Amino acid sequence: MIDQRIDRVVPLTTPALLLHDLPLDAPLAAAVLAGRRAVGRVLDRADDRLLVVVGPCSVHDPAAALDYAHRLREAADRHADDLLVVMRVYFEKPRSTVGWKGLINDPALDGSGDVNRGLRTARALLLDVLRLGLPVGCEFLDPITPQYIADTVSSPGCAHRRSTASIAPRLLAGSLLTEASCPSVDRCHGRASRNRLIAAATAWWSSSIGRCPVFRSFCQAAPSRWAHRCCSAIGSSWSSVVRR
Repeated sequence: MIDQRIDRVVPLTTPALLLHDLPLDAPLAAAVLAGRRAVGRVLDRADDRLLVVVGPCSVHDPAAALDYAHRLREAADRHADDLLVVMRVYFEKPRSTVGWKGLINDPALDGSGDVNRGLRTARALLLDVLRLGLPVGCEFLDPITPQYIADTVSSPGCAHRRSTASIAPRLLAGSLLTEASCPSVDRCHGRASRNRLIAAATAWWSSSIGRCPVFRSFCQAAPSRWAHRCCSAIGSSWSSVVRR
């Protein structure tokens, strides 16, 4: 009676195994902590520099991303008196509808869903960027992915405008081991972003996982034939069924 809507199951490696294979050594750990402290000082107004998080919208080519990191390192050094530069290294895409879900979910860009390869590729790239002396920022869309890479991150841009109202990113904002979490703000979603800031500054109870769980799988769900929306009116509601 379970998994009737699951088309495919991929065994998922544990965070502990990946961190063992691609460890964050002591010098890199010190660099991450220094980056977190630096970001915190800027946001606390103890450092009058401008925090600049710059980089790919979502990495699809690790080699190109590393080349970008080399160039950004040079720019960061030139402007270090005025700017605290953090490289944006995003691996997940918060799609409005459908499309490529990012390097972690689909590293081959072909829908194959080789998430174990994606996690390994993502962590290896983050370590390479840290070795250049650049702090990194990531966007986290679910509570599992951070267990694989969050130890490398100094400044997460935790929520995109499509996910800032979601409860999972709100919980992540408060629990990630970083100095600050920065939800996106735009003209259409200012209220949601403001609410998320309030939520992130409040203590939450939530379920969580450690680095040594036996993860069951990475699952591909079947498409739904009856996706629908329910819109509330004054004293009534209605729904429409969209068949594929």
